[in-house]
Amino acid sequence: MTRIYALASAALIGALMIGAGVAVYLGQAKRAASNDPFAQCRASVVAGGAGQIGGPFTLIDEAGQTVSDADVITKPTLVYFGYTFCPDVCPLDAVRNAEAIDLLEADGYDVLPVMISVDPLRDTPEVMAAFTANIHERMLGLTGTPDQTDAAARAYRVYYRSNRDSGDPYYLVDHSAFTYLVLPEHGFVEFFNRETTPQQMAERTECFVDAAS
Repeated sequence: MTRIYALASAALIGALMIGAGVAVYLGQAKRAASNDPFAQCRASVVAGGAGQIGGPFTLIDEAGQTVSDADVITKPTLVYFGYTFCPDVCPLDAVRNAEAIDLLEADGYDVLPVMISVDPLRDTPEVMAAFTANIHERMLGLTGTPDQTDAAARAYRVYYRSNRDSGDPYYLVDHSAFTYLVLPEHGFVEFFNRETTPQQMAERTECFVDAAS
């Protein structure tokens, strides 16, 4: 009987310790959320926090001018990494982003759509200009040297791999396909996956912009 009581006591103590651990974790999470001005807007989680994504970059715009992130992100910006020779994913994502931009504009929000090329050898400034003009009149295309492209992709934790070594001039580029919401005073705040609709993207973007103002 004594052994049974001892086992029961041990189990109770263990349960209490687990409960206390959960309470501490939830308390920490609640405090972290209370310090986050965008907590009510977030629909995604970034391991290590939003500060792990984004940062400075230097690229080349459609006019052939070298620009930095400070030159580009002067207003709420939707940043997408893709390439103009992409047969399916990139055009669809770019059009989805453009539709979100129009919804935002109709609601009185000025948001810049940007596409950064992960295929800098084919995507010259002229090629980027033609592509973005086809998608949206305000979309900005950015390209750069391979080193500049690598640096920008690393900053945003973007995966890409070119298959040009195959010798096929119509080679494809494997890449992740997220759109990043970046605010001038806050940097990266949210990402949108391919399943996000234009309406959802617009609504969540509005939430972040409102919270930042």
